[in-house]
Amino acid sequence: MTPRTAVLLIAHGSRRAEANADLEFVAEALRARGRYPVVCASYLELAEPNIEAGGIKCVEAGATDVILVPYFLSPGVHVAEDLTAARDALSTRFPHVRFVLAEPLGRHPMLVDVVEQRADEVTRTTSALPPPAGG
Repeated sequence: MTPRTAVLLIAHGSRRAEANADLEFVAEALRARGRYPVVCASYLELAEPNIEAGGIKCVEAGATDVILVPYFLSPGVHVAEDLTAARDALSTRFPHVRFVLAEPLGRHPMLVDVVEQRADEVTRTTSALPPPAGG
């Protein structure tokens, strides 16, 4: 059997549906790229599906490998402890599936580009701020 890799995106979760919609947007965009046959969104708390349900969904879709991607900026207690525990619980429940926890987003070099772009958007729309360098 050929390995089938799933991506399980994990955000904190919010009681506000519009906050959770951001992760659904990322999941859909990643799915549309077609690199991973299964992409699921899940939440640590306050929203559904929770991590366990997301992992189950990946396995039911035929995943033999599941990459848990924290949609978190830093490796705080949620990533270091809660997500690690969730990964371990899924590994115990599905010993025939490999669950791997990826790094959080925070130190990825492209994140600096995103932050800079967001700041530039404000400088272009707010006359009180100086224009971007070189512009």
